[in-house]
Amino acid sequence: MQYQRQQKPGCGGCLLIILALVFLTGGASGLISFLGTLIYTGFAGILVFVALFWGFSYWVKKKVVHYEQSQTESHNRFVWLLVNILIHTAKIDGRITRDEVQTIHRFFQINLRYSQTQMYWVKEHIKEAANSTQSLDDLLQEFKSTFAYEPRLILLELVYQVLYTKRDVPDDELKIAQYIASYLDIPEYDQRTVEAKYRYRQQYSTDSGVDQSAKHYATLGLEKGASAEVIKKAYRKLSMQYHPDKVRHLGDEFRAIAEEKMKEINAANDYLKKL
Repeated sequence: MQYQRQQKPGCGGCLLIILALVFLTGGASGLISFLGTLIYTGFAGILVFVALFWGFSYWVKKKVVHYEQSQTESHNRFVWLLVNILIHTAKIDGRITRDEVQTIHRFFQINLRYSQTQMYWVKEHIKEAANSTQSLDDLLQEFKSTFAYEPRLILLELVYQVLYTKRDVPDDELKIAQYIASYLDIPEYDQRTVEAKYRYRQQYSTDSGVDQSAKHYATLGLEKGASAEVIKKAYRKLSMQYHPDKVRHLGDEFRAIAEEKMKEINAANDYLKKL
């Protein structure tokens, strides 16, 4: 048999030594008293831990309920449908990976700047959506019947924004995004405008040699070299579609999305007018 070094005693070894010392100094009665105290304090510690955990959970859930009640019904329904549609997009291959869930988490936390309370709320929606058997068509039909055209565009923006957080976006997920646009009666022109913007944005972030003018044309949904009149027409149309006031009822974070989109549209128009 090969020689093995003795391992240092763990907590159990330490406890046996302590029990032996108590027995030697206090006898059997001292040992029984010590064991009773140990059991009592250990049980009390467990109760304190459980109480603290329950209290914290209760406090967080209370904050979530208060936040949800402070928002409009349109806002809450929009977020719920958005999460469910994003989860459906993620599990098109039959499963939802941890990376895909983390992508959705980062989107809400970074792009929409959600607080811890809001993130807890979103995570509950994600759990519910992951276990839901509701079809994508049912979700899109509800969205279509509930929201006007401008919120539908915002939804499509957010779907593409999440997709293009990945370096290589799978073709099946891009097809789902195109299907969502079609189901929501978003014209192909508008769908291609949104997709092109995020595709060029990703290229721009990884390739310093990308054509700036191509990026700005894509923001307006145009091919490179479009005439001044076509640029003007596209700018007016997008300015009306993404006006922040048209999505005010969805909440501050989605109004901010529209405001950011308007900045991009204005920047593209200003750039192309100087060519």
